[in-house]
Amino acid sequence: MTPAVIDVRNLSKRYDNVVALDNISFRVYQGQTCALLGGNGAGKTTTLSILLGLLLPSAGQVRVLGVDMLKNRYLALARMNFTSPYVDLPHRLTVWQNLDIYARLYGIPKRKARLRELCGELDLLELRGRRYGSLSSGQKTRVALAKSLLNYPEVLLMDEPTASLDPASAERIRGYLMNYRQTCRATFLLASHNMSEVERLCDYVFIMNQGQIADQGTPQALIAKYGRETLEQVFIDIARSGEQ
Repeated sequence: MTPAVIDVRNLSKRYDNVVALDNISFRVYQGQTCALLGGNGAGKTTTLSILLGLLLPSAGQVRVLGVDMLKNRYLALARMNFTSPYVDLPHRLTVWQNLDIYARLYGIPKRKARLRELCGELDLLELRGRRYGSLSSGQKTRVALAKSLLNYPEVLLMDEPTASLDPASAERIRGYLMNYRQTCRATFLLASHNMSEVERLCDYVFIMNQGQIADQGTPQALIAKYGRETLEQVFIDIARSGEQ
């Protein structure tokens, strides 16, 4: 079997008496788009933070692109990226300045051409000279996505990738991401509360509840297993069962 691009084994994270992650394991393979679903506090953001090397786990192993992220994460980080509308960029810098700084950090060759390309593809050309702090929430979401694609990532981690976008913009971004994944054979792992988006984008879903993976499968298989019509209804069923 092809090695997993993201390989998480027996991962736990504790804060004193609070268990954020409780011995979770999952794998994501090249070219897949997978989702981490769960209510607030389920452990999604903690998992993404550990995958990025921002948090150290209490126990477990994490490998991304074959790299042990707990020992040598710098070997993988240049081939990864992350986007979230909830992580701000410097407000006083313009859109172009923010993107240019990240392009320099990633050592992007011909970075100005890459910035112009992304700004054109994500409808940011007219915003290049605007200060980031003056943008709307939807505009910031598109800038964050542009930042995450600068280095042509092989692994892209996403937290609510279309949050605050109007329906037309969200649909265009979803199409863009699907085309990028197919063209670059990239691997996506996203956390989202938008169940219709997950049904559309994702090959496989991990549903988290109270720091554990409560169930997993393709969206269609989970819908059939629970006898529901939508993934949102499945999500509610699992969330309610965890409350009992």
